[in-house]
Amino acid sequence: MSLFELSERAQKYQAELLDFMDTHVYPAEAVYEEQMRAAGDPHFQPPVIEELKAEARRRGLWNLFHPDPKWGAGLTNLEYAPLAEIMGRSAHLAPEATNCAAPDTGNMEVFTLFGTEEHQEKYLKPLLDGTIRSAFAMTEPAVASSDATNIELRMERQGDHYVLNGRKWFASNALHAHCTVMIVMGKTDPTAERHRQQSMMVVPIDAPGVTVLRGLPVFGYQDREGHAEITFENVRVPLADVLKGEGEGFAISQARLGPGRIHHCMRAIGMAERALGLMCRRALSRTTFGKPVADRGNIQDWIAEARIEIEQIRLLTLKAAWMMDTVGNKAARTEIAAIKVAAPNVALKIVDRAIQVFGAAGVTDDFPLASAYAHLRTLRIADGPDEVHKAAIAKQELAKYRQA
Repeated sequence: MSLFELSERAQKYQAELLDFMDTHVYPAEAVYEEQMRAAGDPHFQPPVIEELKAEARRRGLWNLFHPDPKWGAGLTNLEYAPLAEIMGRSAHLAPEATNCAAPDTGNMEVFTLFGTEEHQEKYLKPLLDGTIRSAFAMTEPAVASSDATNIELRMERQGDHYVLNGRKWFASNALHAHCTVMIVMGKTDPTAERHRQQSMMVVPIDAPGVTVLRGLPVFGYQDREGHAEITFENVRVPLADVLKGEGEGFAISQARLGPGRIHHCMRAIGMAERALGLMCRRALSRTTFGKPVADRGNIQDWIAEARIEIEQIRLLTLKAAWMMDTVGNKAARTEIAAIKVAAPNVALKIVDRAIQVFGAAGVTDDFPLASAYAHLRTLRIADGPDEVHKAAIAKQELAKYRQA
């Protein structure tokens, strides 16, 4: 698959996951859609998800993302990356089925690294067991949240508590039927150094003063896990629920986002692979003006370009994963930023062309292309917009010449 050799253990996981996808996940997609329609609730937890979770656990395909063998599979970023790609081929089912869905993966790593024993007992273990879900509340509607230092939610110390006041939105997972807890980023000291003003705190979603106002649609889709707008009105948080310490919020967010970006990008590649497969099958099965669509020169160009571009972004993403494992996230920051720009853009282009080959059917929910398009377009904003990552890359490049 690549120049990066996978361990024998990782190859076994890969083979087992591919079989799980073929025998259980893909066949469950139609069942999932039927159960969601019958429920009439966009945030319903359909029984088929729980059945898939049970089967994944039985096969040992559980918590594959977690690098610590105490808590998960203990795979490196490079070993896990191809597994995330496979899950991306059915992004609304496979990650949750294997307990590898965002934002829980990032939250579980935060609880592992910075949570107290109480946090780990109360939240981390149930998250690892898949019995609860969690949300991450950082983005705000009133400021440009692509600059995390802009956030305004106040966290003011009063005795042995902090009091939270403010508004968040796009708190993904907050409307999931099993969501129990949030990790919330806010401002504890507006007078401190710019990257020391923010803190992260653990807040139960049913805490007094927390109000989930609505689920925000994404291109008209109400995702099952939800992207919530939430108000915090005099929410009291004990001092013990500050993660790592006051002023550590920005540092935690950087630690959290490195692996998460690898996961997002590899899932995007999985979406692109599935779109390419759908495009090829559709082109071979349809005839226009006396010729198979697959014989048209422009369609062949699209297919060839898709294969070339998928291989390019896969190699770039695997390089980023390998660097994170070997030299650390900081040294790999240019590669991480590069894949965050490249992967969604390439996958979006391939999905768009697949929609074109499908014609009117491509924009319906009869096929996964329209939903994939919406999610990939959103990914160009999530975890930092393209422009922020490009600026970071340019800064690193220019520094070489400034130093020279």
